[in-house]
Amino acid sequence: MNASLSLPRTLAYGALGLPLAFAALPLYVHLAPFYAATVPLALLGGILLALRFLDALVDPLIGALLDRFPHPRTLVALSLPLVGAGWVGLFTPQNAWPAALWLTVMLALTTLGYSLATVVHTAWGARLSAAPPDRARLFAAREGLGLVGVVLAAALPAVLAANLGDGLARMGLIFLALLFAFGALTLLATPAMPGGTRTVRVRQFLQPFANPAFARFVPGYLLNAVASALPATLVIFFIDDVLQLAPYNGLFLALYFLAGAAGLPLWLALARRIGALEAWMVSMGLAVITFAGAFWLGSGDLAAYALVCLASGLALGADLALPPTLVAGMVDADAVPQPGAYYGLMSFFSKLALALAAGLALPLLDLAGYAPGGGNLLALAVTYALLPCVLKLGALAWFWQLRAPPALKGNLPC
Repeated sequence: MNASLSLPRTLAYGALGLPLAFAALPLYVHLAPFYAATVPLALLGGILLALRFLDALVDPLIGALLDRFPHPRTLVALSLPLVGAGWVGLFTPQNAWPAALWLTVMLALTTLGYSLATVVHTAWGARLSAAPPDRARLFAAREGLGLVGVVLAAALPAVLAANLGDGLARMGLIFLALLFAFGALTLLATPAMPGGTRTVRVRQFLQPFANPAFARFVPGYLLNAVASALPATLVIFFIDDVLQLAPYNGLFLALYFLAGAAGLPLWLALARRIGALEAWMVSMGLAVITFAGAFWLGSGDLAAYALVCLASGLALGADLALPPTLVAGMVDADAVPQPGAYYGLMSFFSKLALALAAGLALPLLDLAGYAPGGGNLLALAVTYALLPCVLKLGALAWFWQLRAPPALKGNLPC
């Protein structure tokens, strides 16, 4: 591993985070509203549950592939055309295809490429330096540039067209340009990942569970991930139907992610002072206190919801940067480090959370009488605002009783 990484190389590593995050926002926030007019809500939830669950199962296999074939440059290069073609196709439906079938095929292609890129990119960063501060900066660079991509993806649909569907379709060429420009920067300027080819059996992708720190980490991580995935799935429905502020979708999303970007250095500084786990727990408490207020909002509450977005967005930076830093320390604790296996499993649980959020929340809201445009708005408000807070409190309680184990503390020295 490199003893220290220069700022240009750190930024080069983080560059790929921008287009990947640009792609992710529409996939997890806009996709359900985009297809809700042509695919019944219950069927849409079932498709998203099935594909995201299968996608999650693939991630540990990708991690095992990386441990067996530790050439991240090659694997990332293979992933980019898949992401580009699938994403553009996903938001330019063809009338000759049934909408549900087109969604299934294009989403499968997109998520395969996206999974390959994200798992390999994360594991690559974990092995570039042995120093916790360097690792924190690498992940902060990736997430900071990722937040720039998210803000662009949130704002552009409204800039490019009068409605969400046309705006997303017109973003295709912009996304392809960002993907290949920033992807090339990462591929050409990021240092090589240390370690030669070695034989790793595919079944060893479960090996991280033999590490007690990782096994204890997973339940809390999953609870927190589901808590974050529910609002991401339902935010457009909430803004459109509860707040009646559809023209401000892009503004609210941009405020949320800009606050996340502003908070990122604050969480890193706090992590250096009190430890990564403890800083992450503080962010969970902040998220609960601020986001619960969304439940009490109603039609026209623009300023109040903007404040909720800003305040809860501050907690986002910790969710993005601190868990990978904690897991990097667990990788080092293994006699034979397998970063691909660890980050493949992390990605699995993150996507499992997204699958559960879409696959359970949308059909349940359908059963409760909610439909896009109206219906049981109380059920929507509870699922969007209160249920995530309950789950986040569960994650906070889980990590509270794990504060003592040194392997989870993950202190970041100055």
